[in-house]
Amino acid sequence: MKSIEIVGFKRANLGKTEAQELRAQGYVPSVLYGGAEQVHFYAPSMLFRELLFTPDIFNVTLNIEGDLYNAILQEKQFHPVNDALIHADFLQIVDGKEIKVDVPVKLTGTSTGVMKGGKMNQKLRKLRVQGLAQNIPDYVNVDITELDLGKSVKVGALKAENFVILTAASNPIASVEIPRALRGTLGK
Repeated sequence: MKSIEIVGFKRANLGKTEAQELRAQGYVPSVLYGGAEQVHFYAPSMLFRELLFTPDIFNVTLNIEGDLYNAILQEKQFHPVNDALIHADFLQIVDGKEIKVDVPVKLTGTSTGVMKGGKMNQKLRKLRVQGLAQNIPDYVNVDITELDLGKSVKVGALKAENFVILTAASNPIASVEIPRALRGTLGK
C-alpha cells in the first residue's frame, strides 16, 4: 500500500454546530475508530486531496497532536451540491486484526476477442477483500488474454493469496461484447 501522512488536531467539542464551523474554516471533521477508543479530530481539507482522487489504497499515518496512528480511509462523505469533503472515517490498523477494503482491478494482456473486433467492457473497477493489512495487494491483476468474443471473466476465476475476496463469485469483472457488425458473420 502507498503511504500518506495527515496532521490533525483533536476536537474538543462534538456536534453539528462545531462541525459546520470547522468546515467553514477549511477543515474536515474526522473520526478514527477500530482501536482502543475512538478519536475525534479535524484536519485541513487540502491534505485529503491525494487520498481521495485516486483508486489506490493508502496506508494513512495520522499525526494527531503528536500521537501517531496507522489507518486506512474507510468512509468519506461529500457535500451534495459542491462535492466538498465534509466528513472522513478512518479504520485503525491493529496488528493481527483483519480489515475489509476495496482493491482496484487491473486488466492485463490483450484479449483475443478485442483483436477480432470486439469491445472490452470492464464491469467491476474494485473488489471487496478481507485480510491482514500487510497481505492486502495494491491491486488485483486479471489476465484477459484468453477472453474471446461474448465471453467474460468472473470473480470466482481469481486466485487469492493470503486474503479473501468478499465480492460475489458470480459477478463478471470484464467481458468482450460482440459488435453489431460482427453478429451476423460469426455463425458463418
